[in-house]
Amino acid sequence: MFAHYEMKIFSGSAHPELAKRICESIYQPLGNATVMQFADGESKVRINEDIRGRDIFIVQPTTSPANHHIMELCILVDAIRRASAARITAVIPYFGYARQDRKDRPRVPITAKLVANLLTAAGVNRVLTMDLHAQQIQGFFDIQVDHLYARPVMLRHLRAKANIHPLAVVSPDVGGLKMAEAFSQALGCGLATVAKRRKSDTEVDPLYLIGEVEGKNVFLVDDLTSTAGTLTSAARICKAHGAKEVFAGVSHAVLGELGYSRLAESEITELITTNSTPVAPPPGSKVEVLCVASLLGEAIKRIHNDESVSSLFE
Repeated sequence: MFAHYEMKIFSGSAHPELAKRICESIYQPLGNATVMQFADGESKVRINEDIRGRDIFIVQPTTSPANHHIMELCILVDAIRRASAARITAVIPYFGYARQDRKDRPRVPITAKLVANLLTAAGVNRVLTMDLHAQQIQGFFDIQVDHLYARPVMLRHLRAKANIHPLAVVSPDVGGLKMAEAFSQALGCGLATVAKRRKSDTEVDPLYLIGEVEGKNVFLVDDLTSTAGTLTSAARICKAHGAKEVFAGVSHAVLGELGYSRLAESEITELITTNSTPVAPPPGSKVEVLCVASLLGEAIKRIHNDESVSSLFE
């Protein structure tokens, strides 16, 4: 339906480097737009080229400051909609507020649903995202959502390692078992999980390990980490049960100073993540950043040409 329209890719201020790499991977120029802030913090946007009737993709992960980047995305969408674009796809590699996807206590919002409503009201026709914290968030949107996985990129990196086997894939909590199972099947190895109790936003208490890790290397897999509390405590319990080396992989690393210092002092040999968010590890850190630009670029190309996106993972 949209393949005969010209494709244009624009970027907000959240991650222009990723947008540039996506464009390079599919040989597309980055759209010309002015995205800046007034002195009082308000966003100012202007599209500097004719986009009437074009198929538009806006790259904008909702990284810190999340509220600013969500609002900036909505303003970009409004500018593009008023410039008579044919279709607008929001490319949100990291969808912030995904952890607030339900009422887990009285009188709290379901913020992930609110963000979905805001984007739809602004004029987004379609969303492309990656490794949502909770897959049911796709159902919060009344528009099409294409959900990618960083798994193929991480598997390539893992398979290139010498002497990784015998290996066990471990989910650091029960909620991540489905993701861990997909990795264990792809790698042809065992599966285990850690049962935990969360004490606060930054601290977790690992209770026990379900599964066998003794004498094996361990690959801890999760969708995101911010303080590394869950990963480092899971690594500790795996080591206590006889694991050899402990590797970890997360699709989204929104790490701060606490997260990096915990990783440095932890049992984890290497944390593999992606550039779905702007990650700048300090020198000598254990963090290895993999590029997902070609994966996102291929998905953008397929959406534009009305081709299957799910077949990327078959």
